[in-house]
Amino acid sequence: MISNELLFLININKLQSIISRKFDTLSVHGLGFNDFVILYILSTASEDKMRRIDLAEKIGLTASGVTRLLNPLEKIGLVSRETNERDARVSYVVITPNGKKIFEEAKTTAENITKDILPSKKIKSLRIISDLLFDLGGNIK
Repeated sequence: MISNELLFLININKLQSIISRKFDTLSVHGLGFNDFVILYILSTASEDKMRRIDLAEKIGLTASGVTRLLNPLEKIGLVSRETNERDARVSYVVITPNGKKIFEEAKTTAENITKDILPSKKIKSLRIISDLLFDLGGNIK
C-alpha cells in the first residue's frame, strides 16, 4: 500500500499525460499544451514579454528547457527575442502579434478540450484542487 500523498502525485502525473495527449491529438492550432501555456503566460505578462529565466520559472522548467520549447515557436513567428539595452546578458521573450492571434484562436479550442477532460459539474472540487496545487508550488492562479 502507498500513501494518499504518493497516490495523489501518481494521479497528477496521469492527468498531465491525458492533457498532453488530448492537446497534441486535437492539435490546438498547431500548438502543444506547453506551447499554449507559454503563449498564455506571455500574453498576460507586462508588455507581452518576460525574461527567459522568469518564463522558465513560471512554467517549472530550466532555462535550457524553456529555450528548447521556444525555438520552434520562434521559427514560426509566434514569439521573438528581445535584448535588454542596458544588459546584453538579459534576453526577453516577446509574444508577436501573430502569436497573440493564434493564442486567441486556440483559446476556444483549448476551453473545449478542457471541458472534455474536466466536467463542469465538478467546478467546486476543481477550485479546491487548484488552490491546493497553487499552495504546493504552482504559480498561476
